Amino acid sequence: MSYPTIDLTGAVVAITGGAQGIGRATAEAFAAKGARVAIGDLNEVLAKEAAAEFGGTGHPLDVTDPESYAAFLDAVAAQHGPLDVLVNNAGVMPNGGFLELDVRTDRMTIEINLFGVLHGMRLALPGMLERGRGHIVNVASLAGKFPVKGLATYNASKFAVVGLTAATRLEYVDRGISITAVLPSAVDTALASGLDMKPIPKVKPSQIADAVVGSLRSRKAEIAVPSYVGALANAATLTPEPAMKAFRKLVRDDRALQPDSEDRKAYRARLDQSR
Repeated sequence: MSYPTIDLTGAVVAITGGAQGIGRATAEAFAAKGARVAIGDLNEVLAKEAAAEFGGTGHPLDVTDPESYAAFLDAVAAQHGPLDVLVNNAGVMPNGGFLELDVRTDRMTIEINLFGVLHGMRLALPGMLERGRGHIVNVASLAGKFPVKGLATYNASKFAVVGLTAATRLEYVDRGISITAVLPSAVDTALASGLDMKPIPKVKPSQIADAVVGSLRSRKAEIAVPSYVGALANAATLTPEPAMKAFRKLVRDDRALQPDSEDRKAYRARLDQSR
């Protein structure tokens, strides 16, 4: 499928959760290509500080609040011009047994990881459709295709984002709008701090950033990082359950149920305070 070209030089790019981690690395990568980049984050001070380092703009953003998201995109348009690329990156990953996590944690996970993406797409798509071009990247996860013990609600939110991306891509494929899901394995950021996810490889935020920026060129439906984990996740769905059960036992796939790292405890404490 051929989409209208979006030249990175001067392209207007908005990134959620952009003050640190994958979002910040992605913002820096787009800025290095000549794009005009705006980042939104709950931590407005950190967003402005980060943006100042690569010549972009930082804005307050609560992706769970449609009005906050609309204000963010309005500010982006006012300062930079019509939006070319939206990167829905903001996310959380609480871990623990399904019955151990309370409903408030579940709701927070779905509100941020799924509704944050829905809000952004609903707000950005009309303008893109009117202009006949645009690109949306939804940063999902390998956990959107491969279930992990101890991450049930996180799995649910990311499975939903993968499905949402695939379905909306079909809806707008003939309207000049490309929609891509990027599926990282475990990423070396606070999100996965204290979690030993072996044999799933940990990747650097810069690798995810390269995939997001590269999606503007390839316009692929899905991009796994590293690329081979996508094939493995697809193969797992075809593997007989007894064989997968034996494999999971061999690699001790229950590590997310039993994190004992101080980093992980600190991350969970920050999530609890933000609810």
